[in-house]
Amino acid sequence: MAKKSRRARTRAPRAPKSVRVNRTRRLAPEPEAKNVDFSEEYRYVVDDLKRIFIIAAALMALLVVLALVIA
Repeated sequence: MAKKSRRARTRAPRAPKSVRVNRTRRLAPEPEAKNVDFSEEYRYVVDDLKRIFIIAAALMALLVVLALVIA
């Protein structure tokens, strides 16, 4: 049986592969500006924030009640 070498094998460094880069960029046409009513578009966000506030207030009240009952 041959003796195993403890030295790590060294590989010959490989030359980096050439990469072809296309430098011409085509700019996309700019979209036309539209008048957007954000209050109507994001109405659901306000509803969600109200719901989150109500749930947070209920949980805080529950924590206060539990702290008074347990203590």
